[in-house]
Amino acid sequence: MSTALSTTQPRGLALQTISEAMTFGKMLAESSFVPKDFRGKPADCVLAVQHGAELGLGPMQSVQSIAVVNGRPSIYGDAAIALAKGSPVCEYVSERIEGDGDQMVAICEAKRRGDPQPTISTFSVADAKKASLWGKSGPWQQYPKRMLQMRARGFALRDAFPDVLRGLVTAEEAQDYQHVEPPRQEPRQTPAVWPKFDEGPKPIEENDALAKARLAVNAVTSLDQLDGIRRRVSEKVESGEWTDEQGEEIASLVRGKAEMLISQEEAAA
Repeated sequence: MSTALSTTQPRGLALQTISEAMTFGKMLAESSFVPKDFRGKPADCVLAVQHGAELGLGPMQSVQSIAVVNGRPSIYGDAAIALAKGSPVCEYVSERIEGDGDQMVAICEAKRRGDPQPTISTFSVADAKKASLWGKSGPWQQYPKRMLQMRARGFALRDAFPDVLRGLVTAEEAQDYQHVEPPRQEPRQTPAVWPKFDEGPKPIEENDALAKARLAVNAVTSLDQLDGIRRRVSEKVESGEWTDEQGEEIASLVRGKAEMLISQEEAAA
């Protein structure tokens, strides 16, 4: 496992440090090259680039393919099938629509290399009606066949290639989930919620490097310092001194602290 901010892509820009990512995120947020939900939100752009890098997407692919729906990242169906077909574990993905009218059903077959049988998922008009989707305003009215296809595709790809999609659902599916805001007694401003860091120095054993790393992340005041911690964590994981899980714990704290620092800089600007 690598705790680097992004991986080098075969084409396009490769972001190697948090500082580079922050600069690039600000540029994206001010441009018309990103979806409207990312405009004016450099921190969201940076996190989308990071999330896409973990999937194997380049920076520009990430902001075009990752969508945040109800606070959760998802991936558009076309990008999901591209990742699956581009993976060496994929033997083939086959899609088709059978039947007409109320008998219409979308079928997706996804064959993982080495598996004896393909994963087959279906989504029918009856399924859409049961989920109160059939005839729903928007894409379900305008492109019903396409929406059936996206549902069957999302189920098949997640079942056959969970390691490729890393648990992400398709954006087309996520947008259909009903999101209910919790009731409030009166309007109020929601405070920013940050990852929980250790509140201060505490006695630790001299050889407890993991605890020291947690304190180090808590103490940093600049993105450059975070880059140094990220490199040291990556070295410990690659050398076998730390497990992947330990490295990911500190890498997650680094990403959270980076987002905090970016937002504080924006608030002070």
